[in-house]
Amino acid sequence: MSDLIVTRRDGAVFEVMLNRPEQRNTINDDMMEGISAAFDDAEQQFSQGARVVIIRAAGRVFSSGIDLNQFHPLDSGLQDNLFPFTARYQAILNKIERCSLPVICVVQGYCLGLALELALACDFRIAAERTKLGLPEARLGIIPDVGGTVRLVKLIGPARAKDLVMTGRNIDLPRALEWGLVDAVYPKADLEQGVADYVAALAAAAPLAVSYAKRVINDIVDNPRGLNIEAWAQAQLFRSADFRNAVQAVLDKTYPIDWEGR
Repeated sequence: MSDLIVTRRDGAVFEVMLNRPEQRNTINDDMMEGISAAFDDAEQQFSQGARVVIIRAAGRVFSSGIDLNQFHPLDSGLQDNLFPFTARYQAILNKIERCSLPVICVVQGYCLGLALELALACDFRIAAERTKLGLPEARLGIIPDVGGTVRLVKLIGPARAKDLVMTGRNIDLPRALEWGLVDAVYPKADLEQGVADYVAALAAAAPLAVSYAKRVINDIVDNPRGLNIEAWAQAQLFRSADFRNAVQAVLDKTYPIDWEGR
């Protein structure tokens, strides 16, 4: 497993940590493969007494999203056939959603784009105060395509999902809590205790009942066709001049997105 993803077992908890703090934990291909391997391990940990998975990140920022450097230059072949790339990333986040263990995502600083899609694949999202949440893809000429659009609609409904996806703007935490996008918000000093309380509540329940309850609820609301629609739309947008120009501008640090959330 890549050292960009670090795992450890502590009693009932199996922890998966994004470990690229010097790059604000921007997510690249190696990290996605590391996440995939970590959740293969999580399934083994379930049979060995683990009760909860926690995803968190090293440093002050959970993640500012996908590493756009892996799309440069844009003639890498992805423009001609994006589907395998999208399908692979969708499959990795599906693995999180379908994990036998309940998964808590703990976010702080920024949780944007692919990072929020990752968080949406988890069962619970716990945020430190002042965390910035958003899906800014529309400002880059694309859409969330790794299950983010589908899971956001399921979680907060189509009207609110349109607000976030079509504007690309960030959402403040009080509204995110009201809409159900996050399950709890804590001051940084109280964050770890808040996470521990969630873990204790989940670990106190019968593990098979928790696992089966998760599977039943997921199956009730599952719509795999939505992932195919996401991939189709993204393949069209990925070939657009808007996206090419936006990626170049971001890499040149001239793109006019206010990443502070306005």
